Amino acid sequence: MAAAADGLGSIAIDTTQLNMSVTDPTAWATAMNNLGMVPVGLAGQQLVTDLPPPSTRERPPGCKTVFVGGLPENATEEIIQEVFEQCGDITAIRKSKKNFCHIRFAEEFMVDKAIYLSGYRMRLGSSTDKKDSGRLHVDFAQARDDFYEWECKQRMLAREERHRRKMEEDRLRPPSPPAIMHYSEHEAALLAEKLKDDSKFSEAITVLLTWIERGEVNRRSANQFYSMVQSANSHVRRLMNEKAAHEQEMEQAKESFKNALTGILTQFEQIVAVFNASTRQKAWDHFSKAQRKNIDIWRKHSEELRNAHSEQLMGIRREEEMEMSDDDSGDNPSKKLRVDESALAAQAYALKEENDSLRWQLDAYRNEVELLKQEKGQLFRTEESLTKDQQLQFLQQTMQGMQQQLLSIQEELNNKKSELEQAKEEQTHTQAVLKVLQEQLKSAKELAEINGHDESQANEVNVLTVALVNQDREKNSEKRSQGLKSEKEALLIGIISTFLHVHPFGANIEYLWSYMQQLDSRISANEIEMLLMRLPRMFKQEFTGVGATLEKRWKFCAFEGIKTI
Repeated sequence: MAAAADGLGSIAIDTTQLNMSVTDPTAWATAMNNLGMVPVGLAGQQLVTDLPPPSTRERPPGCKTVFVGGLPENATEEIIQEVFEQCGDITAIRKSKKNFCHIRFAEEFMVDKAIYLSGYRMRLGSSTDKKDSGRLHVDFAQARDDFYEWECKQRMLAREERHRRKMEEDRLRPPSPPAIMHYSEHEAALLAEKLKDDSKFSEAITVLLTWIERGEVNRRSANQFYSMVQSANSHVRRLMNEKAAHEQEMEQAKESFKNALTGILTQFEQIVAVFNASTRQKAWDHFSKAQRKNIDIWRKHSEELRNAHSEQLMGIRREEEMEMSDDDSGDNPSKKLRVDESALAAQAYALKEENDSLRWQLDAYRNEVELLKQEKGQLFRTEESLTKDQQLQFLQQTMQGMQQQLLSIQEELNNKKSELEQAKEEQTHTQAVLKVLQEQLKSAKELAEINGHDESQANEVNVLTVALVNQDREKNSEKRSQGLKSEKEALLIGIISTFLHVHPFGANIEYLWSYMQQLDSRISANEIEMLLMRLPRMFKQEFTGVGATLEKRWKFCAFEGIKTI
């Protein structure tokens, strides 16, 4: 591989050594001889570098294979491939033992690149041995594969060309006439009906003409053909009426065109009058040079258009007069003179109007400039006001959204306050009941000691106190359960009870809240805890752990009450 790299280095051209005049033929000849190449195009002219060096063989059609001679004896296929790979993709290399080879490329243009290497000296590494050096000779080679591919390509191109020509001929060929049916009494009856129909007359008349030209008329069918010819003759009046209607439409179109042309001409006259007024000294002095130049160009252009339209209108009027007078207008030249005089008078009047309207145009332009200035100021103001209005609307919308959020927060606070008040009332009530019960217990124990009752009576008192406490708890639970009025709370109770039933050891409120968040993202942990506290018969709270590991868990206890019952 190192030898191949040295070989490529010996073939590469150093561009720094070519700093010479292109028009100097001796310098180019010296440089080409140093590179081992025959100089081309040195007959006192500029060197043409786009042409390849001349080859000794004529290029075969579709040539993709080159003959490479003068190879070093020690050159391998890998080195040859590395040298000629810069010209393009190589499909095959056939090397001979006599210091030459054939190289086949993928495309034809790659052969042109390979021809440029002809005349270069190739050396393998830094060796000076004759077996490691040689002068390359690259030429076109004739290969059967190349010729076969070229013939296939030419046949394909010929097929495409034939197909294209056929398609073009089919496109330009006029459509063939419809087939004419043969004469029979049934077809003649149908054709007679078609001749009476205006929409099918053109198709039927061609069939009738073909039958007559074929010689289908005889003594037996003469009456039938006569009736069909009579039907064809009946369409003459219809065609004349259609022609008259079209002529009337044409006259109306001419009249409308003439009226529109006169309106356009009057507007051109007004525009020209405006330009003439603006060019008068009263207004002309206030314009700048560029503005005067533009006004002058516009005025000339509008005058040319005005004159062209006036000539067109006068031509239409002359045609009308010629039609009215038929051929008498040629014998009476005074009418032509009158028409010419009227045209000249119209042009003179137009020139006067132009001179008078120049002053008016200048005044109008001044007013327009002032109005534009005012409108620009108003536009700036309106844009500022629009931006302010948009900002105000945005601020109002944000304020409304914040107000709605505050109202919702206030409602939640009110609900929480009411729940806290109810809980405080229940706590005070239970504390009062406990105090009363404790006093009753003390009094009952004192009485039992004084009167000497048995321990069974004390147990009965304790049972009574427990029953009262349970009754009080049941009343409180009934009061709390009265708050379950919404379907949402009932659904939450069902989901929580199912979840806690699956977890027999209980679950803390954070774990329960994280599970409920997946079902309803708006629910909070406080709502869940308040709901569990309102149902002591279904859910109970237990504390597990000691010290820092103390944890509060909720358990589902509804089935325990059923079992005890």
